[in-house]
Amino acid sequence: MKFRTAKFSLGQIVKHRKYPFRGVIFDIDPTFSNTEEWWQSIPEDVRPTKEQPFYHLFAENAETEYVAYVSEQNLLPDESGKPVRHPQIREMFERTREGGYKLRARGMN
Repeated sequence: MKFRTAKFSLGQIVKHRKYPFRGVIFDIDPTFSNTEEWWQSIPEDVRPTKEQPFYHLFAENAETEYVAYVSEQNLLPDESGKPVRHPQIREMFERTREGGYKLRARGMN
């Protein structure tokens, strides 16, 4: 199995290529790492390949916030400069002056 370097990074704000949601990346899988049932539930004509990075997002749409799992081929950078309102973002990230997010420093316990 061939691995690719992830195109996006932790803390980056991205948006879905086809659906109206955006989010902050909080984890990256080098290839598909969800259940076969989840993958099969995606309509075949839009089902992504498994041999690409998949991203875990603190996501939002017009109605709600949630966690999303999205293939690299379906993401684009979000350059709106608007913050993402998902409540869990503050647990892992702090906002940068440039409008993105960076991982919070962890205390030495």
